[in-house]
Amino acid sequence: MTDAIVPAPDMPVPFTGDAYTTPTDAAGPIARLFPTLAYYPMMAGIVYRAAAAAQRGEYPSSAWVGSSVEVVRALERTGVRLRIEGMEHFARLEGPCVFVGNHMSTLETFVLPAIIQPHKNVTYVVKQSLADYPVFRHVLRTRDPITVGRVNPRDDLAAVLEGGEERLKRGISIIIFPQATRSDALDPKTFNSIGVKLARRAGVPVVPFALKTDAWGTGWPIKDFGPIRPARTVHFRFAAPLAVTGNGKDEQAAVYAFIEGCLAEWRNEIRAISS
Repeated sequence: MTDAIVPAPDMPVPFTGDAYTTPTDAAGPIARLFPTLAYYPMMAGIVYRAAAAAQRGEYPSSAWVGSSVEVVRALERTGVRLRIEGMEHFARLEGPCVFVGNHMSTLETFVLPAIIQPHKNVTYVVKQSLADYPVFRHVLRTRDPITVGRVNPRDDLAAVLEGGEERLKRGISIIIFPQATRSDALDPKTFNSIGVKLARRAGVPVVPFALKTDAWGTGWPIKDFGPIRPARTVHFRFAAPLAVTGNGKDEQAAVYAFIEGCLAEWRNEIRAISS
């Protein structure tokens, strides 16, 4: 158990109001010409500074938010545009909740803290391999995450339900990506109901969120570090909280339908711009 997740009195709130759109003048003249080459040195510096502070025991929640904001500004400097909607749905919600959304790229792992943590103590359900990732592990461990092995589904379910309930009782909200891996596509067969099950067990609401973050592409051979593509707008959209009743099947269907509808809308926007 760690007390690092307790919010500091000077917690920054980088995105005020219900929505945020990147300013038109955010991009740098050189970084926008070479977005990938410009971004990763900036990101590496942010992560190394954060990891060093975490190792010293000097990385409270306000610092985590600050690092996340730095990543947002670095992306914007390369020309990446962000659109965040529906923040009122969790900012005005009393008590903890379970955030359930799709998982598309590495970007959301870095950016979501700047959006959520100023309003709610939050942590992730993550793969054990991410908690062991060089350098980044020092930052992640200060967040008291729930780790899963992705080898035995029964063990993972128990870890999420038991660990999640314990954190929710302490007032810490949980971010869950039900998909087994990052993907541009949404498939009901791989979008499991573990988030809804946790919310039902803990007696807290589910806050669905949809995202489109393929501006940060998938790399090879290292999946986490792909090309930065400013032409692809980054979208985050949060829905109204859902109270889980009965067996949770209706809420699971509602979460999936919300994400599916958002992705379809954003794909149609791209087609309209291209035509």
